[in-house]
Amino acid sequence: MESLIVAALNECERAPSSGETKRCVGSIEDMVDFATSVLGRNVVVRTTDNVAGSGKEILIGQVSGINGGKVTESVSCHQSLYPYLLYYCHSVPKVRVYQADILDPNSKAKINHGVAICHIDTSAWSPTHGAFLALGYGPGKIEVCHWIFESDMTWARAD
Repeated sequence: MESLIVAALNECERAPSSGETKRCVGSIEDMVDFATSVLGRNVVVRTTDNVAGSGKEILIGQVSGINGGKVTESVSCHQSLYPYLLYYCHSVPKVRVYQADILDPNSKAKINHGVAICHIDTSAWSPTHGAFLALGYGPGKIEVCHWIFESDMTWARAD
């Protein structure tokens, strides 16, 4: 428990990365305040519906880009492992946000609806970031995309 608390506090207290705006929040009201302070008041929050398909082979169905798939700014809030409600929220410029139906590969039935974010500019990221280690590239060489987990959320300007 102690190591989880220390990790959450370290993440909250670290200096923001280049171009990043961040805040740790302990209430939905503080989360809304932070998201709207960065993006303005006309925002929509999205998350992945559930964990169906996680760790399994899936098929991606219909995909739509938020804000027409254009490069935009979003605020993502990640739930921290902490004894109380704590979200690490941050905004990184130059992202694309997508939502996609996640299908069972055999039946083609929809099993989930996911939200993904693609970081366009990774030039300020550490060369030891897990995405680069997994993919074999380095900072600024590739876009990095990932799913927004069920308990996390991303805010973007309304279409």
